[in-house]
Amino acid sequence: MTIPAELKKWAAIGSGAGIEISGPHGSESLHVSAVRVRPSGARVLGGFTVEDFPHQAAGVWGADYNAFLRKLGLKHLVATVLLPRHDVIVRQLTLPGVSDRDLASAIQFQMEGLHPYPEDEVAASWARLPGTSTVLVAIARRQAIERYAALFAEAGVRVGSFTCSAAAMYSALRMFGAAPAAEVLACESRDGRLEFYGESPAHPVFSASFDAAPERAAALAASELRLEPGAAPRSFGELLGSTPALPYAAALASACPRLSLPLNLLPVERRHASSRVLWIPAAALGVAVVAAAGALSAFPQYENRRYLRSLQAQIAALEPKAAAAAQLDRDIDVARQRTLALDAVRRRTPSDMDVLAELTRILPPPTWLNNLDVTPTQITVVGETDQAAPLLKVIDASPLFEASEFNQPPARTPTGETFRIRAHREGAKP
Repeated sequence: MTIPAELKKWAAIGSGAGIEISGPHGSESLHVSAVRVRPSGARVLGGFTVEDFPHQAAGVWGADYNAFLRKLGLKHLVATVLLPRHDVIVRQLTLPGVSDRDLASAIQFQMEGLHPYPEDEVAASWARLPGTSTVLVAIARRQAIERYAALFAEAGVRVGSFTCSAAAMYSALRMFGAAPAAEVLACESRDGRLEFYGESPAHPVFSASFDAAPERAAALAASELRLEPGAAPRSFGELLGSTPALPYAAALASACPRLSLPLNLLPVERRHASSRVLWIPAAALGVAVVAAAGALSAFPQYENRRYLRSLQAQIAALEPKAAAAAQLDRDIDVARQRTLALDAVRRRTPSDMDVLAELTRILPPPTWLNNLDVTPTQITVVGETDQAAPLLKVIDASPLFEASEFNQPPARTPTGETFRIRAHREGAKP
């Protein structure tokens, strides 16, 4: 259920524990933060760090974590864990016109092209950004998920969610109902690399990690977001108003899961839930309110009840005819869609040749391509040029293409930069 923005502030009530995993593979550290959330804001209750936790006795650091929660009176909490950025692939899909019911099928149809791993080794989760046709997809190797889940289970740490930094920061910026600025660019040095988070009208969510000089990385991130050149990134702590920022964002998601993106890579059978005992007072109050409302509505006039029964009988009599008409509409819609699909197949070859001709016209020398993938809705070009960043603007300026983006950051070569760009075909419908 989506909570309206004007009511989010009043629904922001709870306490949570967030854990960020960071550091090089095999010697990661845990950064723990606990918060208490109220409509007036969030207050950090405390935090600590466990260095190189895979090589420490799980029972020791697990006992420290549980003692930390008991000291705060929060031993019932389940933690939200942010996986290391190097273990998670974050992708965005734009799926206009796809209903929530059909969303899983649409994403699975494109999943093979979103990651380089074998299909049976992948864990994935996704969430639609509220009010948009954009879907945020997180992908990780199942082996990494199982490794971290086993370590937390061995330590006795109750975990409810494995998520990514992009989902946590997106939710944290909107936790209290206020929308962030239209253009956001922030970065933080993580494990020897620069991790960027951004938002813009062209890119609802942007998350990437660069192994490059800060100025070069910032320029690439700004180009991807279509921001003005020279945009200066803020720190994660400055953006969220708390340091360390990522454990804080994870703690907010733990405190108010219904106000956060439901992007969870942890298998369902391994997820813990908060103790239900704490909900007994609220449930009792809810029962009392429902009972009072029932008592107030128990005295309608007899004629109103009789009229309602008459209407229900007429509705029941007409339901079979309405169901038959609805089925006929669905059959007509299926036949129409099949006809449109056949027409699209017949038109595709000339249209694809137009794409090839347009790319030949607009790509400036010395740009050259070594691969071109054309589908009815988008194109993917792979090649080399002297400067890759301006190509996005060149491609978007064409009447045949829109919403171009780098599938992966450009890489320097002795003769220039290699690139891999994906763009939507102008006016194409999935």
